[in-house]
Amino acid sequence: MGPDERRALLELANTRMPFGKYQGVLLIELPEAYLVWFSRQGFPPGKLGMLLESALTVKMNGLEALVRPLTRDGVE
Repeated sequence: MGPDERRALLELANTRMPFGKYQGVLLIELPEAYLVWFSRQGFPPGKLGMLLESALTVKMNGLEALVRPLTRDGVE
């Protein structure tokens, strides 16, 4: 895994939802159903959309346990 991939995983693990019902929740902790809804409606543009799509991919593949330890506070 290269430095860009590591950086992306750390960002995914430590970014919080900036708006809506789940404002303040770590993206990796968002319910899968919410992420699926975004995938159907269209992810937001830019970095947030990319991170939300990555969070869905991680959850769909059952890999949350690999990302959660990367949060600043450990497992939340």
